[in-house]
Amino acid sequence: QVQLVESGGGLVQAGGSLRLSCSASGRTFSNAMGWFRQCAGKEREFVAGITWNSDRTLYADSVKGRFTISRDNAKNMVYLQMNILKPEDTAVYYCAADIVPWRVIPTANEGVYDYWGQGTQVTVSS
Repeated sequence: QVQLVESGGGLVQAGGSLRLSCSASGRTFSNAMGWFRQCAGKEREFVAGITWNSDRTLYADSVKGRFTISRDNAKNMVYLQMNILKPEDTAVYYCAADIVPWRVIPTANEGVYDYWGQGTQVTVSS
């Protein structure tokens, strides 16, 4: 059984940075991982994804060039470095694990992520 726990959220001013962490228990080293977010009143959306070996990453256009996803399989950790934050980045951020092992390309398809954390709130003030 895979369990994911996010941390690192908080309140930051526009232009600032935050680093989110996702601690994974269970067998996740062979799975692609992703970050999603949900703004109040909106549907959850894909933010970033990374393959099991960090060979490939994928980003939503809205965060490309500002956010960086990474992972440390030895520590069972996944990270999301968020720079140049904007008020529109305010959301609850979720870590998720792809159910299919050894996927060679990360996907933005929420349906393939079968394990989810409880989320961490990020608030960016203007």
